[in-house]
Amino acid sequence: MSNEFDYIIVGAGSAGCVLANRLTEDGTTRVLLLETGGSDKSIFIQMPTALSIPMNTEKYAWQFHTEPEPFLDNRSMHCPRGKVLGGSSSINGMVYVRGHARDFDEWQEHGAEGWDYAHCLPYFKKAETWAFGGDDYRGDQGPLGVNNGNNMQNPLYQAFVDAGVEAGYLHTPDYNGRQQEGFGPMHMTVKNGRRWSTANAYLRPAMSRPNLTVITHALVHKVLLEGKQAVGVRFERKGQVQDVRVNKEVILSAGSIGSPHLLQLSGIGAKDTLEAAGIEVRHELPGVGENLQDHLEFYFQFRCKEPISLNGKLDPWNKFKIGTRWILNKDGLGATNHFESCGFIRSKAGVEWPDLQYHFLPAAMRYDGREAFSGHGFQVHIGHNKPKSRGYVKVASADPKAAPTIRFNYLEHEDDREGFRACVRLTREIINQPAMDPYRSEEIQPGEHIRTDEEIDAFVRQAVESAYHPSCTCPMGTDDMAVVDPEAKVRGIAGLRVVDSSIFPTIPNGNLNSPTIMVAERAADLIKGKAPLSPSQADVGMDQQWQQRQRTGQPARKLG
Repeated sequence: MSNEFDYIIVGAGSAGCVLANRLTEDGTTRVLLLETGGSDKSIFIQMPTALSIPMNTEKYAWQFHTEPEPFLDNRSMHCPRGKVLGGSSSINGMVYVRGHARDFDEWQEHGAEGWDYAHCLPYFKKAETWAFGGDDYRGDQGPLGVNNGNNMQNPLYQAFVDAGVEAGYLHTPDYNGRQQEGFGPMHMTVKNGRRWSTANAYLRPAMSRPNLTVITHALVHKVLLEGKQAVGVRFERKGQVQDVRVNKEVILSAGSIGSPHLLQLSGIGAKDTLEAAGIEVRHELPGVGENLQDHLEFYFQFRCKEPISLNGKLDPWNKFKIGTRWILNKDGLGATNHFESCGFIRSKAGVEWPDLQYHFLPAAMRYDGREAFSGHGFQVHIGHNKPKSRGYVKVASADPKAAPTIRFNYLEHEDDREGFRACVRLTREIINQPAMDPYRSEEIQPGEHIRTDEEIDAFVRQAVESAYHPSCTCPMGTDDMAVVDPEAKVRGIAGLRVVDSSIFPTIPNGNLNSPTIMVAERAADLIKGKAPLSPSQADVGMDQQWQQRQRTGQPARKLG
């Protein structure tokens, strides 16, 4: 292996694989991609329905846990992060949500100039091939395959969408298109029946290029600095520690836990945090590891009157049949994540854009794949998507093998607690619409007895789980707490960028894989010195009469 490259990318995840592909397109730029994990070729990664396995497997995911969360009855929360080619795109739920257009305008308002929706939309389009064709909002020539799984064949999917409309909310045929708000089909990163991670979409096509070197099972210890210049990285593989130098830039794409941790291990961060860990301060940057944000969710579960839910497919024999069909044909129930319908609504009147998100599942089960009860059921995953609570990631030791300290401070802010009260009350209203009458039986969780604010708060503290969307720990901006500038360059250090979900100023309204890929696509052009794609002129649409009702403080639903 050469000991010198033009670029070193740390982390072969949702962003790193995109960068590895785009930066080597010219055939001459020499790129080294370092990944702590190994191969992603396991059937449990590639088969969409097996999504709960890699997330809970140490071989494929960092099994981080938070400090006791003070506003969740001191529960320690699970925070898995991808440790495999493809990173978290190889262990996630494959749900494809860009976020609301206003999320990106909000980034620009926080100082991330050039990252408003008009400038981001062309890169969302560049990244994807949407199964139903391109238009002003959707791409049809990108590496990332996006579809709707099995196109809502189970009648429970459509019943949930119909119930949302009956409750007075909008219908949206494409929440990643002109209008996010409303109920409709959900999209996933699956192509030809396989998980379409960034490893499959971006990295694998680039691995045959002689100017790309990929090294797996490589634990990066730190970024090497000469004064205020990044000159390489130190990494360990099979017990051997080596330094490798860079001509142009080191790019951290290790995610919202890994990237701030690596900066801190390198002596870049808040002085007090570094000194407490016994690390020499090389560059004081107080925002590193701060501003940590995530989405929480809980399962609203009901028994189902009809024997049509996936609970009837969870026994070993049916799992064997599903797996065998997928191995032979790459279709059937093995070829979907089972989240095939969804909704985006506002928690109350006056909220500028939707802040609650639904994933509908025609089964009542847990994220680890276990049944919640015997018999048939269904559930909706519901969460408040614009949290105001903020946490941190802090290096705990100068030892690069020691996990950082993580605390989200979930539900610290009263507005977040209020948002989850709305989750309970509005979901009951939706599920009790006529469209669900043929299927809805008794409520399993939370249970009809959970009614008052106090009862809901107590339930939520015990029932919520992370939606696995940690972000925002190295935010773009220009204020004193910004870590990178709008070109993703670490402030005050030459030759060093961060490109992943850690640079989001605020968390988007949805799952994070899609906006992370978009960020990497746009950052690749910035790194190469290319003019960014021209901003889109496509409008952001919704029912104008309803928009006026929201501004004047009328009910959150479309109807009175």
